[in-house]
Amino acid sequence: MKRSMPRRRRYDQALSIAELAEIARRRLPNFVYEYIHGGADDEVSLLNNRAVFNRYRFTPKTLTDVSQRDLSRDLLGHRVSMPVVIGPTGFNGMITQDGDSKLARAAADRGIPFTLSNASTEPLEEIAKVPGGWPWMQIYFYRDHDYVKNLVDRCRASGYDTIVLTTDSAIYGNREWDTRNYARPFVLNWRNKLHVLSRPGWMKDVLYPHGVPTFKNLGDLLPPEDSSVQGAAAEIGKHLMPSLNWEDIRWLRDNWSGNLLIKGILSVEEARTAVEYGIDGIVLSNHGGRQLDSSVSPMEILPEVRAAVGDALTILLDGGFRRGSDILKAVLLGADAVLLGRTTLYGLGAGGQAGVEHALGLLHKEMDRTLGLLGCSNLQELDRSLIRDACAPQTVSPA
Repeated sequence: MKRSMPRRRRYDQALSIAELAEIARRRLPNFVYEYIHGGADDEVSLLNNRAVFNRYRFTPKTLTDVSQRDLSRDLLGHRVSMPVVIGPTGFNGMITQDGDSKLARAAADRGIPFTLSNASTEPLEEIAKVPGGWPWMQIYFYRDHDYVKNLVDRCRASGYDTIVLTTDSAIYGNREWDTRNYARPFVLNWRNKLHVLSRPGWMKDVLYPHGVPTFKNLGDLLPPEDSSVQGAAAEIGKHLMPSLNWEDIRWLRDNWSGNLLIKGILSVEEARTAVEYGIDGIVLSNHGGRQLDSSVSPMEILPEVRAAVGDALTILLDGGFRRGSDILKAVLLGADAVLLGRTTLYGLGAGGQAGVEHALGLLHKEMDRTLGLLGCSNLQELDRSLIRDACAPQTVSPA
């Protein structure tokens, strides 16, 4: 009998994130799924983000008591249930109605942070009201500093304590597979229009009764006629700031006393500079392979960055995490936590909030099992002796 992946219909039947992704693909219109799934140019970075995990191999201990296990840890002054943050993703209202709220509630139920995107379809003030949540806010730097300052003030007034500044998107990446779905900018071609009609459940969920969702945190930046998800992208591009530099980081640091993280770092030198500018943490990221193609995977540079900055920075990373074992590999190499993007969006697309909760539950079970199989009871027991870089020359002790 030939091995094949079952075509599951319900999110709660999925045994892995890969199965959740397939369920989401069958539920969503092609153009929405492609926006989630695709990368830039030839998708070299996108593919390498997943392939890199095969480079690292475990060297576990046995004969240790692992009957009681704990995945929690301290992160930026809070205790989180596992080393995971739901990362910032825009356009979530196109996946399901109130997609940002559903992600935030799932994160709160699991005891982890949720990062609201600057390009969200729900107001940051509403996300701050999610019971038991720890919301973070992601922002871009725009030419209009007054808008950025106003956004920071809104975060402060709403009780946010963490801002994540994305620095790798001052120029848009070239996402060809996404572009191929359109006859012209923001107008779907006939093939995709017909495909939308084959997804009546999605249309009822997302488009009824108010039509295409609109951006809720860009009102001071965009004219009213360009506030919809379909019409705003070109307008946003005009306001992004290609001249972004460390002096702008200093300005933001002076205007925000809470936790400040920089997302998009892929350089040891820039990590050291972040320490000098009083940054609380960095997110090693190549934007999920959606910006500069052929860029290094965050996992490949993580050990160097940790060695360079020591404990002076909280270090997070994203890019291709699909298994609990992937996350523990990152922790073993020096990460404090990882950010999830596509992984939780697959859950959102497959089953809304419950689908996200299922995705997080799968990862928690996999991490718990991997932790025990490594011979450890908690994250503090993890050390570099438990992992090996299969691509690095191995030192053999003399007999």
